[in-house]
This record gives sequence, structure tokens and C-alpha cells, in this order.
Amino acid sequence: MKHVFVFIEVFGCEGGIQSYIQDVLSAYEQLATEPEARNRLSADVFLLRDPNSALPRRSECFTYHSCKSVHPVLERVRLTLALALRLIRDRPDRVFCGHINLAALVSPLCALLNIPYTLLTYGKEVWYELPASEKKAMQRADRIWTISRYSRDLAGKANQVPNEKFDLLPCVVDGSVFTPGPAPDALVQRYELQNAPVLMTVARLWAGDIYKGVDVTIRALPDIAQAFPQVKYLVIGRGDDQPRLAQLADDLGVADRVIFAGFVPDQALIDHYRLASVYVMPSQEGFGIVYLEAMACGVPVIAGDSDGSADPLQDGRLGWQVPHREAQAVATACITALTGADQRCNRTWLRAESLSSFGATVLRQRLRELL
Repeated sequence: MKHVFVFIEVFGCEGGIQSYIQDVLSAYEQLATEPEARNRLSADVFLLRDPNSALPRRSECFTYHSCKSVHPVLERVRLTLALALRLIRDRPDRVFCGHINLAALVSPLCALLNIPYTLLTYGKEVWYELPASEKKAMQRADRIWTISRYSRDLAGKANQVPNEKFDLLPCVVDGSVFTPGPAPDALVQRYELQNAPVLMTVARLWAGDIYKGVDVTIRALPDIAQAFPQVKYLVIGRGDDQPRLAQLADDLGVADRVIFAGFVPDQALIDHYRLASVYVMPSQEGFGIVYLEAMACGVPVIAGDSDGSADPLQDGRLGWQVPHREAQAVATACITALTGADQRCNRTWLRAESLSSFGATVLRQRLRELL
């Protein structure tokens, strides 16, 4: 089977979409190199903005094509020409369009050549009614992959696409990488967390992303501190909203409890999860891979109650779902989780249950079914 993938940017920047796509490509490569599938799966991968220097080396099944140029318009022209030539020459079995912003480019090419295409969606980029060209391209897609029931329902309703056209291909976590372990002494010393129950959030601190709920958790801290006087809140991430959040903590008298750790690279993130007593992010996520990462490390989680986090939390069976802008609800959930009496605080059970539904092998099995 010959496939073509088309993405905006996968390897040159960090983010939830990029992490997800890399997992999907890794699962595809593993399927392609299984003994029974060898030489049966191969794909060209076209990338709009990734420079050649950021691309992985050529693999057994992937051939990468960078279309990056000095000007965005030239990038689009290069991608359109290169993709059209490849489709005409090879007539692949299917094209996978990796972002709605590329769908209006991919759709007419595939229609002209009678090649089916699958649209990959992630989160809020498709939650609202799309511009006419993107909406039409979404409706014309042969299949649509999405990461959660929540994203499926919002995207379908907003753009008049029936649920039957969607397939769920959820985010997963590598349980061999994200593992439980003791809190590293060096980090405990760095952040002054000795003898402190630790709440933790990993999120972008952008003014446009206040839905992540860091401000709500800060507002919940005074009540949480009444039950746990030594509690600290470790916020990992960076962005232009940090000054506002720091001022909020100061105004509420909890500045000494809030630690802004800034950017933490992926390889150091596991040790930071091991600092946490509870992972708290009352957000509105398309899915929320950070919840999976925390649970794989055995850390109890608190999320919003009306978003895609219902999938990784299995509708509240594995974690707490609370109204995402209500500080009192967040405080109550945090206090309950910090007591450790609930089944959802059983770290061994929590890790096993989350990995059984969202481990790396699950993604590979699901991708095999869809292919």
C-alpha cells in the first residue's frame, strides 16, 4: 500500500499536534516493518514548513519532502506542485491530510485524480464553523480521524459532518518512558518542596490559552492551604501570561506557594512528574496527553468536566472531572486527591489502567485497523 502524508510542521517545533503526529508516524513505521507487512506499507511525507535539517533520516517506509522556502507563499506553491506531481506519477492508495489548513489544497487534487483522502484533526482548530473552502474540504473527506469523542462531536456539529464519517485515533503515552519513581532530591532542593504536597501543571502560559486553568488553580490555593498548610503549586511552562498569573498569586497571598519553573525539556519532564502529588489542569482540551503522562507516572489527575479529557480519564473512572472555571470545585477535588483515600490515588492501579487503554501498542493496533 502506497500512502502520502501532508503536514504543516512536525519536527521543527514542539506542541501537542506535533507530538501526536510523531506518535502516529512511529506507529505506521512499526506496522510497515513487521515481518508480515514488510514492503507492503510505504509513504511519502510532505512538510510545508519543516526545513531539511529538522527531518529524520530516510527510513524503510518514509520518504520526506521539505517544502520550506523564504516566503510562506512560495512554500504553498512548492507544496502544491510537489504533491501534484507525486499524486499524478504514483497514484497512491490514499492521502492523509494532516491539518485542516491544508485541506483546501489537498481536496481538489485528490478529487481530480479520484484518490480518497483522510483528514487528521486534533482539537480546537475544527471545533467551530470553518471558512467555506475548509468546510467543504472537510465534508468531502473520505474519512476524518480525530483524537476524542469531544472533538468529533464539536467538529461534526459545527461543520455538518455526520459522526459516521469520523474514526477515533486517540493520543497515547509511552509507558516505558513515563514511569513512576522517587522525587529527585536535586529538584526537591531547587524548588524548595521539602515536606510539601505538590500540585503540578504542565501548560503553555499564553494569554490566549487561559482555558488551561492555571489561574483557576491559583484561586483555589487559599482553600487548599487550609487543609494542607505546606502545599505548593509547581507550574511548568512559559508564555506571556506568566506576569498576570504571578500578580494573581501575589494578590491572593499565595505567591510563596506558586513556583514558575519555566520551560522544561521533554527529557527532564519525567523527573518533574515524579515531584507531583496531584496533577491538576482544569482545562478545555481536545484530549490532554499530559493527563496520560501523569497517570503513567502514577500521579492522580484533575481535569475539566466538559472536554476531551473525558477519554483519558475514562469519564471520571481514572481521575476527577470538575467545572473548569470554578475554583471551589478545583479546591475540593485537590483536597480529596491529596488525602489519598480514593481508588484514583492508587498509583499502581492508575498506571496499569491508563496504559491498558492508551499505551503505545494500542495506537499501533488501532492504526492497523484503520489502514
